Amino acid sequence: MLQLSVCSALPAWATDAEVFPMDSRVPGGIARLSLGPSSSRPKVATSEGIPVLVIGDMIEWTALVGIPLTAKLGVHTVTVHNNDGMQSLDYKVSDKQYTEQRLKVSPKTVDLAPQDLARHERERAHQQTIMALFSTPLPEPMVLGMQQPCPGRRSSSFGLRRVFNGQSRNPHSGMDIAAVTGTAIKAPLPGKVVDVGDYFFNGGTVWLDHGGGLLTMYCHLSSTQCKVGDHLEAGQAFCKVGATGRVTGPHLHWGVMLNRTMVDPALFLS
Repeated sequence: MLQLSVCSALPAWATDAEVFPMDSRVPGGIARLSLGPSSSRPKVATSEGIPVLVIGDMIEWTALVGIPLTAKLGVHTVTVHNNDGMQSLDYKVSDKQYTEQRLKVSPKTVDLAPQDLARHERERAHQQTIMALFSTPLPEPMVLGMQQPCPGRRSSSFGLRRVFNGQSRNPHSGMDIAAVTGTAIKAPLPGKVVDVGDYFFNGGTVWLDHGGGLLTMYCHLSSTQCKVGDHLEAGQAFCKVGATGRVTGPHLHWGVMLNRTMVDPALFLS
């Protein structure tokens, strides 16, 4: 297998000031990997075989690799299938220290009753099928800069180490935006509604599929104005802020996923 070097050159269609998502090679970040020119779009996969979004054109292709919060520091590898056969491409993940957040919530949402645990496991299995989507058409490179889905201050950032009622839980996998119940939430990119549900932890939830393994998630909703299969335009309102699920007050939990990995939404914000 041939070895490719990591090139820092920007794609032909971009400049430093307008490239989204931003490159941030840390746990929870995104690695923008230049693949060079090719007459056809290369196919890229993580070391676990998960397909990776590739954007650009025949002059310059770029792989957008979501890096898990659990990623080990050091060198990681993706495989690239292009006109030259199968090659490998390395990138390095550096450290980032996320802060800790302590929250008080209803005890029943931390120490789950058997029936609640069973419900959560069923819901998790269902949502895994949503997270595995890799659809076409792929998103256009020039529209990957997103607008914040609703007005409000950022009340909790991505990657916070969460402690609920004194018990450590998984790091925060999205961005929380504080807003009053009923505030309209708008699609940050064109997308298809692929899931609408009411979940134990997330409350009212909608998933949007933007193509190529890029998905966004909206949680704790008070209501939804969409159904599975709807196609939304960027800026179209489709749900409203609420306080459902495990929450301490009304807000939007906004998640962004690449190659089945939750990444920092701030990397997409212009």
